[in-house]
Amino acid sequence: MLEREDWMIIQEKAERGIYLKDIAAELGVHPRTVRRALRRGGAPSGKRPAARRSKLDPYKATVDRLLAEGVWNAVVVWREVQALGYTGGPSILRDYIRPKRELRRSRATVRFETKPGEQMQNDWGEIRTVVGSREQKVSFSVNTLGFSRRFHFWATDSQDAEHTYEGIVRAFEHFGGSVGEVLVDNQKAAVIEHRVGQEIRYHEGFLDLADHYGFRPRACKPARAQTKGKDERMVGYIKHHFFVRYRRFESLADLNRLAEQWLASEADQRVHGTVREVVAERFAREAAALKALPAVRFDTSYRERRFVAWDGYVDVRGNRYSVPDELRGQAVTVRIRLDDVVDVYDAGDHQVAEHRLRPVGQGWSTVPTHHERLWRETLVVQRRDLRIYEEVARCSR
Repeated sequence: MLEREDWMIIQEKAERGIYLKDIAAELGVHPRTVRRALRRGGAPSGKRPAARRSKLDPYKATVDRLLAEGVWNAVVVWREVQALGYTGGPSILRDYIRPKRELRRSRATVRFETKPGEQMQNDWGEIRTVVGSREQKVSFSVNTLGFSRRFHFWATDSQDAEHTYEGIVRAFEHFGGSVGEVLVDNQKAAVIEHRVGQEIRYHEGFLDLADHYGFRPRACKPARAQTKGKDERMVGYIKHHFFVRYRRFESLADLNRLAEQWLASEADQRVHGTVREVVAERFAREAAALKALPAVRFDTSYRERRFVAWDGYVDVRGNRYSVPDELRGQAVTVRIRLDDVVDVYDAGDHQVAEHRLRPVGQGWSTVPTHHERLWRETLVVQRRDLRIYEEVARCSR
């Protein structure tokens, strides 16, 4: 910045006809600085112009908090502050974040790339959102193809083994094929025991699933979930994109319907930041490497053994459901589908009854034809001579 003494030198030399570039070289400034001083007719006043306010200013504290929490994706941060009222574009936000990236914690993890059709990563996420008329916790199964980064997610109310397998099966059906291996965390639905240096004990149900679809089960090393980093990032992507765009759902079925639309219109069309390619276009090269799906779908239903009571009903989760009366006293298999349908099978594995699962305590579910013979045998009306009642009446007088 020029001082008053500098201005006096500029004025004196300019009057003597010395070139501006020579004056600037003597003062160590740019010739434009000398020219502006002559045009201004004096040294700068020393007052700096007031800093221009940015639309981002009221939201910088929120941005800093998200960065401290490890959220560095500018689009994700942009949508977060948009929800709070920010009306600016993402470029202002990127300019604010860029110089702060040096503070981001380094990750000394070697990236592992897979071949087309080689691997799918499975994980669970959780979030609180409004379903129906109340806020509740929703679990969602996320399955990501290692090569193309195409992923599928399915929301439900449980993370047990049956729902874990259902999420994987739905992902295979969404992709149109299975893969060489499925990488899971050490959740009990898939891994019974995983000790370093020892053989992994997988859940029998997970091994049945692997055999049915022809994939190899693989588990992350204990305390090394970043091995499954592609899927971990998709959990965050879903939380900060889908569940920011959609905040209320009529039901879980409505949520999953919107999820399918969002996957096709947004998630599949994004340019992935690592591979720098549209996910759907990259998947087109992976699809041919996927394994064909088996003709019969894997059964993810709950299965329970029950004995039929003397009245022709079985107890299932707090309610009673009718079965044909000839099965009284016999053992049957109850199959509870994840879409809340109850099927009953006899000893020969033939389906003998189907009911809609009822909420606990709602009561009995009866199919009238199940007990027709039982009613015929028990509802026999005994005929009596009415004169007996006349005798009783006289004796009581």
